[in-house]
Amino acid sequence: MTSERDTWLALTTEVAIDPDLPICDPHHHFWDRPESRYLLDELLADTGSGHRITETVFIECSSMYRDDGPELSAPVGETEFVQGIAAMSASGGYGETKVAAGIVSYADLSAGDAVTAVLESHIAASSNRFRGVRNSSCWDESSEIRSYKNPIKGLLADSKFREGFSALDRLGLSFDAWLYHTQLGELADLARVFPGVTIILDHIAGPLGIGPYACKQDEVFQIWKAGMTELATCPNVVIKLGGFGMPLGGFRWHKREAPPSSADIADVMGPYYLHCIEQFGVDHCMFESNFPVDKVSTSYTVLWNAFKRMTADFSDGERAALFRDTAVRSYRLSG
Repeated sequence: MTSERDTWLALTTEVAIDPDLPICDPHHHFWDRPESRYLLDELLADTGSGHRITETVFIECSSMYRDDGPELSAPVGETEFVQGIAAMSASGGYGETKVAAGIVSYADLSAGDAVTAVLESHIAASSNRFRGVRNSSCWDESSEIRSYKNPIKGLLADSKFREGFSALDRLGLSFDAWLYHTQLGELADLARVFPGVTIILDHIAGPLGIGPYACKQDEVFQIWKAGMTELATCPNVVIKLGGFGMPLGGFRWHKREAPPSSADIADVMGPYYLHCIEQFGVDHCMFESNFPVDKVSTSYTVLWNAFKRMTADFSDGERAALFRDTAVRSYRLSG
């Protein structure tokens, strides 16, 4: 069944650029909700649209939590759910893409030492794919900006959170960070306190362009740029280049009469992504789809074309790192 969004996305179509370039998509979701469904078939329809997606990494989205047992352990249900989808993919009956080769779920690190048992349950549910957790720390004082999971202000510095975070270090797990550009200093401090934990920053720290930040993109860019430059001094931090399709950036791609082309996206987002690459290096940067969230603004083919346009002048080795190798290494995937 074709939705209005699919009809709109079809207004801008492109053929995949460099279709043989191997890609690990390190950021997508799965869910089955009354208003939206994105499971294996939907993902494969996107990943099979022209680019060569060799592996993917699932990132938590509060999907299929357990309905019984301790509340703290409820998120283990998401790992169990995705492990099943990954097993379907691994059967070889759904193509060559290794779907959910890595799984990043949620565990409430602010529970302190008590979260250790939850992390161990995640590992038990997916001993071959579970790689770490994501805790959103997105917070802004403006009521116009919604925050995923409604974290407290200053979560990353909270003593109980850091007590729980230390369990990641002990268990050899990574941490996906999701925050706004105003909070980059908080993440840098956390990274320095826990140099042994690989911290993967999602969506280039979400530069805000809505609410009190609307029509201030130049000002926001300078603040974001300074924060990212500081964060680049932390060798345990890796950056995901993507997430531009979300409305919070204020670019209003989703409000256009037709979706943006890959050239449009590369022109607007290039300065952000190229600054990250310049500061962190290709071995600490990876492109991401953030699907289906970013599907509100672009199709999968156009999205990866934009990334390829931005890096057209890069060497083969640099592109290999950005499109696959950094993700495979950071999430400890086989191959």
